[in-house]
Amino acid sequence: MANYKEIVTKAVVGKAKKANTLHLNMTPDENIDTVLGCWVINHNFKGLKEGSKVGVDGNFDVNVWYSYDGDTKTKVNSKRYSYHELYQVPLKNDQSLTSSSEILVRSLKQPSVSNVKIEDGKIVLDVDKELGVEIVGDTKIKVPVEELEDDYEEMIDDSDEKMIDAVNEDYLESN
Repeated sequence: MANYKEIVTKAVVGKAKKANTLHLNMTPDENIDTVLGCWVINHNFKGLKEGSKVGVDGNFDVNVWYSYDGDTKTKVNSKRYSYHELYQVPLKNDQSLTSSSEILVRSLKQPSVSNVKIEDGKIVLDVDKELGVEIVGDTKIKVPVEELEDDYEEMIDDSDEKMIDAVNEDYLESN
């Protein structure tokens, strides 16, 4: 029968992901005619413990390139948007979210503009993104331990082999 030992280690004890669409508005100074392009840059985020849930605070910049004045001039308008989201991350093996738990947040799908339109002089945007949250905590694993036999090979000193090679096997016959 094998003996068992418990090893305490760090492991992912909870994991979840969430995709969502943010509906945003941008009001440029000009009366725009056409949206020529949109892009999202500078996405930053961090996870923090909020009771039994994980909060994610983040922000990103949206740039919209548009034409105005009868499609004769263009301009880029930039605006920073912030968000706060709560995640209920299911934990494995009766684990709990503690102050020593490490929270890792990853962007599984970078924010991107999926829809844009002009309504009443405003630019209305839909930004899609997906974040993944992992909780790393202390956990125990049991491993079987077997008694090991001495599996070392006996080493022969090289100098002993040289002495054996130097022995004259015909010594007794010559005398």
